[in-house]
Amino acid sequence: MTTERIEGSFVALITPFNQDGSIDYGGFETLLEFQRTHGTSAVLIMGSTGEVSMLSPQERKEIVTRTLRFRSGDMKMYYGCTGQHTEGTIDYVRHAAAEGADGAIIAAPAYVCASTSAIVDYCLDVADASPIPLGFYNNPPRVATDLGVEDILRLAEHPMFTILKESTTRVAQIAQLCAAQPDLSLMCCCAPNLGLVVPLMALGGHGTANMSGNVLPAEMATISTPWRHDGDAFACRQAWLENLPMLHFLYSEVNPVAVKSLMGAFGLPAGPLRRPLQGLDRSALTTGLEIARQLGLDDKYGYDLGRPLAAAV
Repeated sequence: MTTERIEGSFVALITPFNQDGSIDYGGFETLLEFQRTHGTSAVLIMGSTGEVSMLSPQERKEIVTRTLRFRSGDMKMYYGCTGQHTEGTIDYVRHAAAEGADGAIIAAPAYVCASTSAIVDYCLDVADASPIPLGFYNNPPRVATDLGVEDILRLAEHPMFTILKESTTRVAQIAQLCAAQPDLSLMCCCAPNLGLVVPLMALGGHGTANMSGNVLPAEMATISTPWRHDGDAFACRQAWLENLPMLHFLYSEVNPVAVKSLMGAFGLPAGPLRRPLQGLDRSALTTGLEIARQLGLDDKYGYDLGRPLAAAV
């Protein structure tokens, strides 16, 4: 199977809710168009940024069905399909495929804390059953299991695995993977504390799988452009350094607390977080709004930085 490699900014979208806690599908349509307009290559719906662990199985399948109706243009639509076990993951992947998804992202199931060899076998079992391309999210802070270079290269041998999102703190692992040149889109998390983005892009990575693109879509598209010319490198460096205060702010609380709270303050469709998560307090939101003002995001994107904060939290 030959699959076009995804490059550039792969944005993990929030899940917008109405005030009564139901899913805001009109908000989803608005957010998807916002990403398309500002250079995003692909979106991941129902990743950790999308509060997937707090969605019911019925909601997860409905989100796939209904958001795919908003597909337009070249932006790819991927879905988080990790279940609590192998068969549950396969079921989510097959459902997404049947509805027309471009691909699925999976991770190690939460709370299982399985060995690396067990998770490799789990991934390969899912890949054998998948009709659509898969990505693997190596995210040990969330799930405990941590795949190393050899484990990831084993996954890359399977034709259905086409994307890696790396979220360890090991720059050396990024370098080894770039040197091995597997048939994968090599991407990483945009968290500035991990320190992976600039090394990955400098070593030949293909982009970032990021959540900061929810509020900085054009900036993350620049940062995530593969370095083929000097201009790509200089543009990445400039955008990374200029937006570093916002990147740090967006990771100041567990994802997606900061990004979703700030989106609500901007006037974007966001809605409340699902309990037990709670939005940022007024002081923290004021800090985020000031960073946005200094970056000129109100002029660039039309964000309303003067909205009453009580209405945004």
